[in-house]
Amino acid sequence: MCCIRESHRRFCHLRESQSEAPYLHVKCKVRVEDNASKVESLLAANSKLTSLRDPDDRLPIHWAVAYNHLPIVQILVQQKGFDADVTDGSGWTPLMMACSRVDASLEMVQLLLDRGADPNSKNNASQTALHFCASKSNLDIARLLLAQRPPASARVKDRRGQLPLHRAAGPLQAGDSDGYTALHHSISEGHGDAALLLLMRGAEFDKEANDGRLALSLAPDAKTRSFIVQAAEREGIDLE
Repeated sequence: MCCIRESHRRFCHLRESQSEAPYLHVKCKVRVEDNASKVESLLAANSKLTSLRDPDDRLPIHWAVAYNHLPIVQILVQQKGFDADVTDGSGWTPLMMACSRVDASLEMVQLLLDRGADPNSKNNASQTALHFCASKSNLDIARLLLAQRPPASARVKDRRGQLPLHRAAGPLQAGDSDGYTALHHSISEGHGDAALLLLMRGAEFDKEANDGRLALSLAPDAKTRSFIVQAAEREGIDLE
């Protein structure tokens, strides 16, 4: 009888924990004034909630970082057994999520690094945090990652063969697995200023990708193409 009662108690506790887990995850997503205090109350009642995964295979820390809720992240990183490199189902770490935001928070990234986040961790697509901040042109974040000891590596290629700085200022003539250079990527994504900078630094505008396409042919619209052509012409570079 005692064993039955103990098993029932554990079962009820497990059900309670599972029912609370989604609520904590939701709290990590929503931005309201007293959210941080509510998260503290939940964790005071059951600290194990931080290790429970939701249907997306994410922990509360993943959502808090993804939604840029610094006060909640500050609470979660102080919990016993916190792992700064814990991954979700796609292999993303909190640091990767922080670096992938257009409005990436330098304070958030620094906090995660201070708690031991590895800037060279790879997700399931072999991408690192530097891949994401480079694609979002987060220069300050990139500098912070490169200043770590050991530093974030700019030479890591993802599954597609892309370097972190292919879309920013990586090796000018290096191509990914499709033969696309940094110039190809810059123009295809409409980053005219970045394309001009690459051209001024010597990027080969007549270099063909594996499919035979030139970088300029990838301009998303006529306006972007015209801007790049005219800006390059003012710098003495004839693209046509």
